[in-house]
Amino acid sequence: MSSILSNVLPAPEDPVLSVIFACRDDPCPVKLNLSAGAYRTEEGKPLVLEVVRKAEQQLANDLGNLDSDAQSVRMFVADGGECLIAQSFAKNMGLYGERIGALTIVCTSQDVARKVHSQVLLVVRPMYLSPPIHGASIVTTIFKNSDMYKDWTIELKGMADRIISMRQQLYEAIQARGTPGDWTHIIKQIGMFSFTGLNEKQVRWMAKEYHIYMTYDGRISIASLSSKTVPQLADAIHAAVTRIA
Repeated sequence: MSSILSNVLPAPEDPVLSVIFACRDDPCPVKLNLSAGAYRTEEGKPLVLEVVRKAEQQLANDLGNLDSDAQSVRMFVADGGECLIAQSFAKNMGLYGERIGALTIVCTSQDVARKVHSQVLLVVRPMYLSPPIHGASIVTTIFKNSDMYKDWTIELKGMADRIISMRQQLYEAIQARGTPGDWTHIIKQIGMFSFTGLNEKQVRWMAKEYHIYMTYDGRISIASLSSKTVPQLADAIHAAVTRIA
């Protein structure tokens, strides 16, 4: 039977999804996926923040240093400058399935704001009529409740501190193995990810020989590491660097 879609070309390989699928299909029991940017606990499990549980409960009943991160935005606004601020709450609240975010546009006047708003609606309208509300309601509930907001900042700091600890442990493990090269970038970088400096050939070799998966540009999710898997990664990195050019 002929198809009107027969001329559709296959999409190019996604650099992240292809690695995720390769890891998924790998039967090795000690495989390690460092490609996805999802926070994991020391046990390698997804983290559901307690404050999110509280917010969900409140909704049901009703039916990493934040000041430093916000400093640049506040400076722009205080200076009278106009700016567009894109935020995501997927990672810092563990709401990956909800994909919650916000676009805030600071304008010089209400008249300008009305005009900009009308243009934003033209962009938004073809994408969705009514955005998902559950995740947005959770975030709103947390931000409007001072106790929940405080709990969130505490849990968020705990997540950030663990990521910093993983960076330090990985750096020390690589140093202990005498791996050639300067690896200080691992502890100098910030956030959930780290660019290791490994090349595509080394990355593919590590997936084949050590069952460790990352994007082909050498980027790893530090948040997916644990104290148990750091030595495994350090061994693989040492072997890749010393054996594969």
